[in-house]
Amino acid sequence: MRKLTTFGFFLVLMLLAACSNEAGASQPEAEQEEPQEATETEEADVVTEEKDVEETFENVYPLTGEPTNDSVDHRVLSVMVNNHTKARPQSGLSQADVVYEVLAEGQITRFLALFHSDIPDEIGPVRSARPYYFELANGFDAVYTYHGASAAINEKVAASGIDYLDGAGYDNNGWLFERDSERAAPHNSFLLSSGIDQALAEQGYEAEKEVPALPFSEDVSPAGTEAGNVKVTYYDREIVSYDYDADSEQYLRSSDGAPTMDRTNGERIALDNVFIVRTEHNVIDSAGRRSVDLTSGGDAYLLQKGTMQEVQWKNVDGRILPYKDGEALSFAPGQTWVNIIQESSTVEVLNEGGQ
Repeated sequence: MRKLTTFGFFLVLMLLAACSNEAGASQPEAEQEEPQEATETEEADVVTEEKDVEETFENVYPLTGEPTNDSVDHRVLSVMVNNHTKARPQSGLSQADVVYEVLAEGQITRFLALFHSDIPDEIGPVRSARPYYFELANGFDAVYTYHGASAAINEKVAASGIDYLDGAGYDNNGWLFERDSERAAPHNSFLLSSGIDQALAEQGYEAEKEVPALPFSEDVSPAGTEAGNVKVTYYDREIVSYDYDADSEQYLRSSDGAPTMDRTNGERIALDNVFIVRTEHNVIDSAGRRSVDLTSGGDAYLLQKGTMQEVQWKNVDGRILPYKDGEALSFAPGQTWVNIIQESSTVEVLNEGGQ
């Protein structure tokens, strides 16, 4: 009797343990739970929200047509940049919104570089003033910056009413202009942009102004000749060429066969628009100084997206702009280079297609 009772007791215990195990197995452990994955709809909402944030901009830079959330009401800075072979490579040109290239004396061109969307720390070498350059700067109500000029030309600058900064009055002062000891004058004077605000304040010039925008369009689809390589010959010793890079949709600039590089950052000069303007030039003195007609209009060429169009140019409110059959054309957003050439200069398309 005692044996039967003991066996029954153990049997009950085994049954109770088995029931307990089954009950425990039916309870999932917390750490075994898998995190719930986001649904496709939720993921799409996140992507859409991120896309909307990326495409929302408050402003557009007026001289590049590119969107920004930065303020755009500051002055345009224009700088006379030396293009003598001893001045190359120059500093700051890769960051210029617009560059005008025009013959100075003899067979050498000089640049007027306009900075607004991106102002580099150092720009130069800076060279002397000429009337048709500050005429171009005046079309943008820009601060005209140069280094030295004859007394007669300085008088013309002052009489024009343009706001200007002459490096001769700040020569190597360490905060606005600085001489590079590795180069010889007059190819070694550089503008320091960190001093611009101080200089404007000292001269009583406005630091902020609304800048009217150049004509831009995201949908530029030029109809013209395929132009993978274009050569502009001012003179036999002054040759500019542009090679189209299909990947970036930009033209890469060279001077006399050598790539145009920025000394400061090592970047190649790459343009979204190249505007070649033909106009009358006249030599006016024994030093070879010129007058250049910037008002009459005439024939021009517009390079965009691997294509060259034969167009016309007009001066509209002091700015040289492209037209075709009387209709205004748009620039592609980005940087623009304007070659102003004389009647005898040549423009050649050397090959079709891009790199």
